[in-house]
Amino acid sequence: MSRSPRGTVLISGASIAGPALAFWLDRYGFQVTVVEKAGALRGGGYPIDIRGTALEVVRRMGLLPRLRAAHIDTHKITFLDPDGGLIASLRPDVLIGGDESRDLEVRRGDLAEVLYGAVRDDVEFLFNDSIATLDDHEGGVDVTFRGGARRTFDLVVGADGLHSNTRGLVFGPEERFHRYLGYCFAGFTMRNDFDLSHEGVLWSVPGRSAALYAVGDGDELHGFLTFTRPDPPFDAFRNPDAQRELVASVFAGDGWLVPRMTAAMRAADDLFFDVVSQIHMPRWSAGRVALVGDAAYAPSFMTGQGSSIALVGAYMLAGELATRPGHAEAFAAYEDGVREFVEVNQALVTKGNAALFPSTAEAIERRNEALRGLTSLPVGDDRAEYSALTLPAYAAAT
Repeated sequence: MSRSPRGTVLISGASIAGPALAFWLDRYGFQVTVVEKAGALRGGGYPIDIRGTALEVVRRMGLLPRLRAAHIDTHKITFLDPDGGLIASLRPDVLIGGDESRDLEVRRGDLAEVLYGAVRDDVEFLFNDSIATLDDHEGGVDVTFRGGARRTFDLVVGADGLHSNTRGLVFGPEERFHRYLGYCFAGFTMRNDFDLSHEGVLWSVPGRSAALYAVGDGDELHGFLTFTRPDPPFDAFRNPDAQRELVASVFAGDGWLVPRMTAAMRAADDLFFDVVSQIHMPRWSAGRVALVGDAAYAPSFMTGQGSSIALVGAYMLAGELATRPGHAEAFAAYEDGVREFVEVNQALVTKGNAALFPSTAEAIERRNEALRGLTSLPVGDDRAEYSALTLPAYAAAT
């Protein structure tokens, strides 16, 4: 490959942060390669939110019309007691803040597909591969891929998620930066035999919650089983059979639709099991390697801000690389510009979001009382955290 005047960049990860970063770096004249361990993009998936500062990012990318067309438009979230009785049924914006008329809710896979479509003709993608080794030196970063190829890049960026391989290779074991929030969850798809449409339903008992989410009028639902656990189940992380057994044992004997959900979970071919955690790092770069998105600062799904923060971080990192005289200055400016935004959004887990999944009977009753009285938000009560960063107008981003 010929070298770009701006330099060559390898990005690990083709979910959200990776393609977003590739979009901006390509626009600024960098030569970009994206490596992804999966054999193809992951389609479909659970709903994610784009709001606040991230909305301005996708507007500057020219992708807002396509994402508006993919908008799910959830009408309500219904909370049920252990017997399946109604506690409250609320619009999502009432529950989490934000602006229903502006915020976007799309399937994670739809966002990934839109981002990929915007760069696939201009950026090299290497699917079904990953980074095996990195050797950072004055002249660049020598990379050995698991597929056997060896190449040298000017810079490498890890955009490979909560359990980032790039972070492990450069910064050390995940345990140094992993902040476990006390929950595990299993996500999967199942048949919509319950006439749900554009809505979510959440059932809870102390320490366990079950949710069904219909992203439209189709015959598919997203099921989620969430439970508290004092320590992460490390022995189950790489064993889907162990994951299924663990979740089924935790929810054994529960009522409502939980038995049907655990049966669907056992049969699902798309089971996704993980812990609810955050990543906290003192630095997001070392030498010629940097991190972006969940690899650097996962906020957890309890904040609803993972994808939005990833979009913002990608925009800021690319802009600094395009305008600073060297990568060291750019990485420092990126961290300085984004860290406060990340921290205020990570802190959302202490502002009631975790209360949606109560761990005790007393916490359930407090949540239910609050939900019964929550009918509208005061004017101007939009979550300030979502818009806590004003985007710089980098040269090619206006």
